[in-house]
Amino acid sequence: MSGIDSRILVIGLPQIASAMHADAEQAVWFTQGYALASTIMLLLIGRVTDIFGRVKLYNAGFIIFTVGSLLTSLSQSPEQIIAFRIMQGLGSSMIWSNSIAMITDATPMKELGFSLGVNAIAYNLGSVLGLTVSGLILFFFDWRFLFYVNIPIGIFGTVWARLRLREIATLEKGAPIDWKGFAAFVVSITAFLLALTYAVYGIAEETTVYYLLILSAVAIVTFVMWERRSTHPLLDLGLLKIREFGSAVVALVIAVTAFSSLALLLSLFFQLELGLSPLEAGLRLVPLDLTAVLMAPLSGKLSDRFGQTGFLVGGLTLTSITTYLFSTVDPSTPYVYSLVYMVLLGIGVSVFLAPNASLCMAAVPALRRGVAASVRSTFWNIGFTVSLNLVLWIMTFRVPFGVITTLISSVTPIGNLLVDRAVFMDGLKTAYLWLAALNATALIPTLAGAYLKQKLRPN
Repeated sequence: MSGIDSRILVIGLPQIASAMHADAEQAVWFTQGYALASTIMLLLIGRVTDIFGRVKLYNAGFIIFTVGSLLTSLSQSPEQIIAFRIMQGLGSSMIWSNSIAMITDATPMKELGFSLGVNAIAYNLGSVLGLTVSGLILFFFDWRFLFYVNIPIGIFGTVWARLRLREIATLEKGAPIDWKGFAAFVVSITAFLLALTYAVYGIAEETTVYYLLILSAVAIVTFVMWERRSTHPLLDLGLLKIREFGSAVVALVIAVTAFSSLALLLSLFFQLELGLSPLEAGLRLVPLDLTAVLMAPLSGKLSDRFGQTGFLVGGLTLTSITTYLFSTVDPSTPYVYSLVYMVLLGIGVSVFLAPNASLCMAAVPALRRGVAASVRSTFWNIGFTVSLNLVLWIMTFRVPFGVITTLISSVTPIGNLLVDRAVFMDGLKTAYLWLAALNATALIPTLAGAYLKQKLRPN
């Protein structure tokens, strides 16, 4: 369900914005509101699950996400969509974070990579369905049906989780929750994401952006100082001192920042440059996530057997090369080239993600897995959110700012907007080159972590 929702707006954002008469700022927050709620709640949810139980929060997450989907589908204004998307983000964070922790609790360490890879199938399969189902829905029905599809899935998931799941984790019952630390974290992340959004979309003066960045920096410093003194911290900073965990999380946030927006870039290319319908664009993107569905369990199984380092390095290298190859595609390029590149990208991402998750979760003590899963998911969400803002900021180096903001809330093919196709393609190519370089830098913490792990291993 989370996977479906992650891809639905990749295809449907222009159509929703047009139908609701939303401006660029509101259209951005259809996605940003969801990501913001997911990000700021993950650490708190991780701590709460360690105290009250993973299954209870997992069940509640299904209920909240399903109700949020229903309310989003009934929205009558852009503001309502944003509010209910925030509710969806809260439910999604409760589902996603707990699923990793529960799987880790129930799986032997030697089989953890395979189990997390199977879990990734559900998310990636949802992503595939999000691409295809959203195109079909927009071809035949109103945009509201984009969110109707979550409702039966959510009801089934709620009932199934209630009947089948049992709590097996060792809990810290009665431990206090660090509300002061949570408040500082919320202020920091919210101010930072608002600053990025305002800077990219030009919806505030530069001084406002600077003030928000300063506020974010002050809040994060306050958060770290408070967490170091707290007897029951929201974020166990000791986790980052575990070299395998710390290096894997740093590599993850870099890689996610680099590859998360690639599907959006391809969607813009197919719809706005080639003039394809949402259905056609969604079908053309299917190979990307379908490959990830097939590769995730295999990658996890092989990394359990042969070790994670080779797969982490290989996945990052393949992803960087493939992202660069997308910069060579233009409207005259046969689709088969894009098809091959998407398959290679799906392989590279899967080969990296499954062993990365296994490395993170196997490195931490059992009692801290709920927090560890939330820390990893928090960094994932930060990378995902930054990626969208970063890629559009890079494109403004080549494409006039007003063109990009207009495209966000337009369903008109680029040719009808009298925009030079060469300029738009130049912006896409520039973004691909920057993202390829960024993804390659994730090799640094990956190799550093592998070196330190080998160095500290007993002879």
